[in-house]
Amino acid sequence: MKLYIKNMVCSRCKMVVKSELEKLGLHPLAVDLGEVEIADDLQGYQRQDVHVALQKFGFALLDDKRSIVIERIKNLIVDLVQNKNSQLKINLSDYLSRELNHDYTYITNLFTQVEGTTIEQYFIAQKIERVKELLVYDEMSLSEISYQLNYSSVSHLSKQFKKVTGLTPSHYKQLKEKKRNPLEEL
Repeated sequence: MKLYIKNMVCSRCKMVVKSELEKLGLHPLAVDLGEVEIADDLQGYQRQDVHVALQKFGFALLDDKRSIVIERIKNLIVDLVQNKNSQLKINLSDYLSRELNHDYTYITNLFTQVEGTTIEQYFIAQKIERVKELLVYDEMSLSEISYQLNYSSVSHLSKQFKKVTGLTPSHYKQLKEKKRNPLEEL
C-alpha cells in the first residue's frame, strides 16, 4: 500500500517518517519524498495513529487525489532542484508529464488552481532558494552554481535572482544575516 505524505522535502524528512512508522510497528518497504510503500493496508485505527505520529513533525497524510498530485509535483521539483537539475535533458513540462503520467495542461491547471502560483514560479522559487544555500556555503563560484542548476548563463541566473530577491547574488553573499526560507514554506 502507498501512503502519500505532505511536507516531506529532504532526506531527514524521509528518516523521520521511516522512524515514526517503525515505532508504530509498520515496516516501510520504500520511503521516498512524499511517498511511503508499506506491505499491508492500514486499518482505521492505524491510519489515525500514523496521522497523529506524523503530525507532530509537520507532516500530513494525503487522501484525495488532487492533493496527492500537487504534493507529487512539489516533491519532483524539490528533488530535481536539490539533486539532479543539471541532469535534466528535457523541459520541465515534459519531465513532470512523464513522471506523473498526466497531460501537462491538467497538471499546470490543477497546480495553479490549488496553489495560487504557477509550476514555473514554484520551480524558480525552489531554484533561487538553492542558489541562496549554495552562496551561503561559499564553496562554489557563481558559474559552477549556474551550471549545477541548469541555467543558460551566469547572467540569466543573476537576473532571475535579482528579480526574485531584489538583490544581486554578490550582494546577497555579502549580507551578514542570510534570509533563507524553509523549503516547505515555498
